[in-house]
Amino acid sequence: MKFLLFLFVGVVHLLSLNSGKAIYKNDICQRTFQEIKEEIACYGDVAKAIINLAVYGKAQNRSYERLALLVDTVGPRPSGSKSLEKAIQIMHQNLQEDGLENVHLEPVKIPHWERGEESAVMLEPRIHKMAILGLGSSIGTPPEGITAEVLVVTSFNELQRRAPEARGKIVVYNQPYTNYSRTVQYRVQGAVEAAKVGALASLIRSVASFSIYSPHTGIQEYQDGVPKIPTACITVEDAEMMSRMASRGSRIVIQLKMGAKNYPDADSFNTVAEVIGSKYPEQPPISILHIAGLRMKVIVVLVSGHLDSWDVGQGAMDDGGGAFISWEALSLIKDLGLRPKRTLRLVLWTAEEQGGIGAFQYYQLHKILHMNDIIRPPPNS
Repeated sequence: MKFLLFLFVGVVHLLSLNSGKAIYKNDICQRTFQEIKEEIACYGDVAKAIINLAVYGKAQNRSYERLALLVDTVGPRPSGSKSLEKAIQIMHQNLQEDGLENVHLEPVKIPHWERGEESAVMLEPRIHKMAILGLGSSIGTPPEGITAEVLVVTSFNELQRRAPEARGKIVVYNQPYTNYSRTVQYRVQGAVEAAKVGALASLIRSVASFSIYSPHTGIQEYQDGVPKIPTACITVEDAEMMSRMASRGSRIVIQLKMGAKNYPDADSFNTVAEVIGSKYPEQPPISILHIAGLRMKVIVVLVSGHLDSWDVGQGAMDDGGGAFISWEALSLIKDLGLRPKRTLRLVLWTAEEQGGIGAFQYYQLHKILHMNDIIRPPPNS
């Protein structure tokens, strides 16, 4: 993600270089690669200064120490929690003390879900206590839990073929891991698909290429008109074991208990700071970025990460690391007294883990990609 972000920033920079000197035909820049390469080379000393400050100078290890202090002080930061709001207030103060500009908070309404106590015990063909993690926004079970026979499937297609067998059972997905974007569909949609065929609950093999008996949590989504059923992730090892048992014809029974609860949406904030541009602080002249046949106005360069995390870890890498290197990018430029042409804006999102809630509401507020900011090219251009 971060590589793509900086690649995007680089593309934006290239498109904005030497404004007014480029030769255009049909609104498309005709500058040669050599001309662009030579202009980039002019920034060599600036690039070296940034690298030296970050790697060898007073900023060495600074982002690591900043991150360590936050996660050690606050800990997990789930959406809707007091700890997330504490982290936001700490970061708001940190950015002000760092001397960045336009530091402010932008209100966001975010989901509030708590997992509560949870357990899963295999009762047949033997007693086995399983490691589970409820999935975000899942409902809980009745206090006595759900005790039911298991149906193990490896895909949504197999579930549909065996739909008559699923009614009144707990569906266990033992989908093979191919890649994240494809395999995560089982975590996101598994409960809905199981509920459509009458299942009482669903347990999903953790979306991971490697496991040390470690279940993974994450968001899942319900669908209007489909009954809501409890859903959780199990370890790769337990999913494989139950698949083997089922292939031998063994009857598998599980007792599932989940105390998960959804509460009314909570008040939160996206945290924003800037290094204001010297030439184009927020208004055109603007760059034109060509993506998928559209030409989009580039008004500010945005770097970001999210402050929220799940409740079962400190969120140091997902996404504390992303948030703090984004902050560091602005700090380095500010410390060197550099002033880019366009405004650099840092946004620390809230409630990303719940489906990018903070980013979506930022878009709604700012309308950066409003249709007025998208210019469709003329035919045959």
